Amino acid sequence: MRGLDITALILVIIGAINWGLIGFFQFDLVAALFGTMSTFTRIIYALVGLAGLYAISFLGRDRDRDRTVDK
Repeated sequence: MRGLDITALILVIIGAINWGLIGFFQFDLVAALFGTMSTFTRIIYALVGLAGLYAISFLGRDRDRDRTVDK
């Protein structure tokens, strides 16, 4: 699953950078590159959203790892 974790993390970082650009400069990089709500843009947004949901599992895995190290 390491490849899936890395892919999800990259997509989450892309999403975070895009939201930072929107927040600070009112500039949507994804829309600027691929068009405002084009099919490809919507796919990117959907993948970033799914990656964010998947990244929630990272929190549980870190807690499980810490428990096994403490024992």
